[in-house]
Amino acid sequence: KQPESGIARSPNEAAAVAVKIGFPVLIRPSFVLGGRAMEIVADATELDRYIQRLSATLKGHSELVVSERRPLLIDRYLADAVEVDVDCLSDGRDTFIAGIMEHIEEAGIHSGDSACSLPAHSLDGSIVVRLEKQTRDLALALGVVGLMNVQYAIKDRQIYILEVNPRASRTVPFVAKVIGLPIAGIASRVMAGAPLASFGLKAPRLKHVAVKEAVFPFARFPGVDPILGPEMRSTGEVMGIDRNFANAFAKSQLGSGTVLPTAGTVFVSVRDVDKDHLLGAIRDLVEMGFRIVATRGTRRHFAAHGIPCEQVNKVLEGRPHIVDMMKNGEVHLVFNTTEGSKALADSKDIRRTALLNHIPYYTTLAGAIAVVDAIRALKADTLQVAALQSYQG
Repeated sequence: KQPESGIARSPNEAAAVAVKIGFPVLIRPSFVLGGRAMEIVADATELDRYIQRLSATLKGHSELVVSERRPLLIDRYLADAVEVDVDCLSDGRDTFIAGIMEHIEEAGIHSGDSACSLPAHSLDGSIVVRLEKQTRDLALALGVVGLMNVQYAIKDRQIYILEVNPRASRTVPFVAKVIGLPIAGIASRVMAGAPLASFGLKAPRLKHVAVKEAVFPFARFPGVDPILGPEMRSTGEVMGIDRNFANAFAKSQLGSGTVLPTAGTVFVSVRDVDKDHLLGAIRDLVEMGFRIVATRGTRRHFAAHGIPCEQVNKVLEGRPHIVDMMKNGEVHLVFNTTEGSKALADSKDIRRTALLNHIPYYTTLAGAIAVVDAIRALKADTLQVAALQSYQG
């Protein structure tokens, strides 16, 4: 099952395809690496702006920005879907599922920028079985010999395929360390003719959880907005491993250079669709002794559900505002989710100030919920240092 999609060879055709599919849509040039120039657009106005920006990028090029030779690919954007990476070995006859990684950020964040968990931390067994079957079917139908990576999105228990790469993915080193198998070496021997069955591979039964976290270079580039999206922006990654998800996620944050607070003030400004989903995590922070401050709409919602919360002005509402508080060292953690170009622009100062002042910030709902579990683990002082090999075998 795939998201509805279309190909546009002119700006007018792009508008028609987007209307037929229905906004929001994911749009990109036909040949890109790392999600370059890929964007989620919410309406016809944003679509026009996207094509104008693309034209400016290719200014002076001999061809039209959207043409028969340079089509745009347009897909329905699956809002609030869970993205999954699956790595598989195949020799054309047999298959071996090396790892099923559940992304912590929702679909729409580039897979290279999203934190992910192996094994999956919230998918139920029936979904995992279906993912394994679909991956095996793909590997055999495509005649893959060696490694294959598949990216899926899961929405309302429906599994959608996003892309198949009949090659090794950037996830292979992570998976190999977690399951304790040299899958790149095995794939090389399979490609040279060795049958997969000769390696005696068995489905790993993991008693630990590993979390991969991306590392970003934002602090080196003044003025850059550290919001995440479909275009890859990370320049490295780290891994945290432990006996449970909370500890593994906490270690991944420490490894990426993020120092999580165990006390202090948390600023929250989230889009309407995230408010209810965040209530449990915010209650947990209050129980752990954190002070909560929020913008007017978020504060009103929290107060209606009995959560103590103080109001702070947005930048556009006048001083003293949230950026003043952050610069004065009065904020220790930021949760800020947005949608739409205006909301993104209005909250850019918040994200940039958090970055420059080394305040941990999370711009997705799933990331915010995961970090609350990590903070609880840190406060319980349960993190232990152990050799990678102690988790294998």
